[in-house]
Amino acid sequence: MSRLKTSLPDSLATAVKTTIADWQARGSMQRLWNRDAGLWTGSDEGNWLGWLDIVEEQVAQHDQLVKVAKEVQVRGFQHVLLLGMGGSSLCPEVLRMTFGRITHFPTLHVLDSTDPSQVKACEKSIDIPKTLFIVSSKSGSTLEPNIFKQYFFERTKQAVGAAKVGSQFVAITDPGSKMQQVAEADHFLHVFFGRPSIGGRYSALSNFGMVPAAAMGIDTRKFLDRAAEMVHACRSGVAAEQNPGAVLGIILGTAANAGRDKVTMITSPGISDLGAWLEQLLAESTGKVGKGIIPVDRESLGSPEVYGSDRVFVYVRLESAPDATQDEHVAAIEKAGHPVVRISMPDIYDLGAEFFRWEIATAVAGSIIGINAFNQPDVEASKVATRSLTTEYEKNGSLPAESPVVEDAGIKLFTDEKNAAELAKAARGDNSLAGYLKAHLARIQAGDYFAVLGYIQMNAEHETALQAIRHLVRDKKRVATVLGFGPRFLHSTGQAYKGGPNSGVFLQITCDDSVELPVPGQKYTFGVVKAAQARGDFQVLADRGRRAMRVHLGSNLKAGLAALQAAVAKAL
Repeated sequence: MSRLKTSLPDSLATAVKTTIADWQARGSMQRLWNRDAGLWTGSDEGNWLGWLDIVEEQVAQHDQLVKVAKEVQVRGFQHVLLLGMGGSSLCPEVLRMTFGRITHFPTLHVLDSTDPSQVKACEKSIDIPKTLFIVSSKSGSTLEPNIFKQYFFERTKQAVGAAKVGSQFVAITDPGSKMQQVAEADHFLHVFFGRPSIGGRYSALSNFGMVPAAAMGIDTRKFLDRAAEMVHACRSGVAAEQNPGAVLGIILGTAANAGRDKVTMITSPGISDLGAWLEQLLAESTGKVGKGIIPVDRESLGSPEVYGSDRVFVYVRLESAPDATQDEHVAAIEKAGHPVVRISMPDIYDLGAEFFRWEIATAVAGSIIGINAFNQPDVEASKVATRSLTTEYEKNGSLPAESPVVEDAGIKLFTDEKNAAELAKAARGDNSLAGYLKAHLARIQAGDYFAVLGYIQMNAEHETALQAIRHLVRDKKRVATVLGFGPRFLHSTGQAYKGGPNSGVFLQITCDDSVELPVPGQKYTFGVVKAAQARGDFQVLADRGRRAMRVHLGSNLKAGLAALQAAVAKAL
């Protein structure tokens, strides 16, 4: 099983040791397993701990997963396309990226973006008559999986006919949801149920993660057996100091309370996508009421000098395929005195064990921080703002008009009234892109983090461009940086950005869409939905008093990204 080692500064090590002793003395792990809401805020937390025994249930019902694996082979499916968001899509995405295509099984694809170019690229990557579609939505009312289903159901109907289309669709949803009704009305092949007592981000080891795992050919029994070992190691009867989930959670929670609230994830190349799942678990669980842990994923490793005193580093090292360069960097960070937690993961089948360890750790950290680790109030706020805009589009045929605060060579800057006044004052009459960026970036102080939020197609080219921008800021300002693609992050780290500590400085990036796709049955298109999501997200950031600016790059995205990178470099 995975091992955990720590290298902590003396003050943090002392605080962690004291907290471990306190948890042991108070029987806090027993209270967690007993679903005692008083361990958090005394609200409804006890209703959201169904994930504690889901591994045992999955092992007992494993025949269902075996049938899924056999069925995709018998039916000759070459592709499986999962349509979902957040907790419904991130675990399958980690499995897809980690395991790749498994011999004699279909390729797993995941769609969790409303960007029309991305939807179209996804469609081009599959052969519709040979594809099994998994519509994954706990509530069944989330906007994105519903419009993904509408689009691909119609496209499949056109390809195979109305009589056969339902047999290529399955749903994963909670019992009694709207999605169950839709699936039954449209004669889906199967409906697999989640457990209502498990929130989306804690659902990796339930059907939301395991049905796609079976469909892509993962040995789910082996995967769950490894997870069960971790469940056993984290049981209530295990002393806190020997409990791998409790120890990690106590370190993260204690460090956050001491001002080290940026958890920098370092993962071996073979499990590099694990950070995307961890981001959601940590940020959405802990980032609220002005508190929280900000996960930092996919930041390149720098010299120890570029890191501030607000960070904790967690290195998840894949023992079967380690990376020597990472080892050297982590050793240097450790030598410089930064806190480092090392987790040694034997092979990729231990991902299930890590899912459970981190779920326990996040629940423990949430208790120490003093928040409800299972709600997500600010995700709901963004949904409401988006819904208001799409409703207006359905009614009037357009989104509300807006005016840029600055326009420079075809690039437009938008922000709210308060931010506009502060930036205009700081820019001192320099109404250029670089002038306003300089004013915006000058607001970053020690202990802050810089966030790049791109509502553009998520692909390697665009990620490279956005990574370059974040690292320019990281190396100059020496602050933590995060990067997310919208609308995916709305159901993940977006909770912490809006509800967590007000230490973020945000640069939202939008563009004109070069491709447009209709949403069957609606006036709005995928492009309109994405635009509404970006504007709704920005509105909530502004409502929360965040330092935020939106850069609209126009129709030539490649040129716009290059111009933005040059302007950021000039502004710094």
